[in-house]
Amino acid sequence: MPMFLLRLVWAVLRALFVERADLVAENLALRQQIIVFHRKAKRLRLQMKDRIFWLCLARSWDGWRESLIVVKPATVVRWHRQGFKYYWAWKSRHRGGRPAIDPEVRDLIRRMSRANPLWGAPRIHGELLKLGIDLSQTTVAKYMIRHPKPPSLGWRAFLDNHLKDLVSIDFFTVPTVTFRILFVFLVLSHNRRQVLHCNVTEHPTAEWTAHQFLEAFP
Repeated sequence: MPMFLLRLVWAVLRALFVERADLVAENLALRQQIIVFHRKAKRLRLQMKDRIFWLCLARSWDGWRESLIVVKPATVVRWHRQGFKYYWAWKSRHRGGRPAIDPEVRDLIRRMSRANPLWGAPRIHGELLKLGIDLSQTTVAKYMIRHPKPPSLGWRAFLDNHLKDLVSIDFFTVPTVTFRILFVFLVLSHNRRQVLHCNVTEHPTAEWTAHQFLEAFP
């Protein structure tokens, strides 16, 4: 089969099975590269508008890699990364703001904070206002000395320190041999593992329970 017929068959198949949007995008990609090749220059150079074209095409068309000839696909990906880097550098640029605090004022805040560990930002802020130094309380808190806090008491240490004051109270039932149900009220000391109070009843009431508490802790 002649080469012409093969190309014709290939074109017909593509027109049948490839979406029209993909054909339009591929046509644009090929035409743009032809324009680059026809420029009168000793060395092939891509201008900024060429890069922008490929960046936009790569964002909107998945098959852009197959139609790219003038550069490698990794080059377009690198352009994307550089563009994001330049964008965020522009977004985070310095736009001015409040004037810087005098170093002497910063040192004064630190000295006051170091000499008075119990003073907070409101107290130091008030003292500075008395001296005629007008700063916000947030600025004062920013330059204060951070005093290390003592470690908090652990749960085991708390139990050891209050062991003599801790008790266990239980209210449970016991079946007897004659199938009676007895209610047992028990108070156990944690310090010496001894029973502080114990009583049994068949008919517990709120008054009876309150009376047991009074007997256990006179």
